[in-house]
Amino acid sequence: MFDFEKLEVYQKAKLFHLKIASYLEQTTLSSSERDQLKRASMSIVLNIAEGSGRFTKPDKRNFYVIARGSVFETVAILDLLQTLNSLEKPTYQEFYLHAEELSKMLFALIRGLG
Repeated sequence: MFDFEKLEVYQKAKLFHLKIASYLEQTTLSSSERDQLKRASMSIVLNIAEGSGRFTKPDKRNFYVIARGSVFETVAILDLLQTLNSLEKPTYQEFYLHAEELSKMLFALIRGLG
């Protein structure tokens, strides 16, 4: 088992991405909107994994900062979609709360490596 698989934040980020991917399968969003949202949510997962494999605290921290930035990017995309009425408010709220939790968890990891 790889170290990142043991991290709760990784498990939650993976679930978040899978929920977004499932949502995208059911939508009529443009291909660019789908691609951007899928890539942003996947980036969270991938950067957590990559960061966990780094040896120094500054290297780990850098990847967790990037992962947190991808959380923000994902939320911005979701906000735009909701504003354009391409995403229903309850679905937006569900994704938003999950993203907020990920952001807080990543912030704690980043601060712990500070």
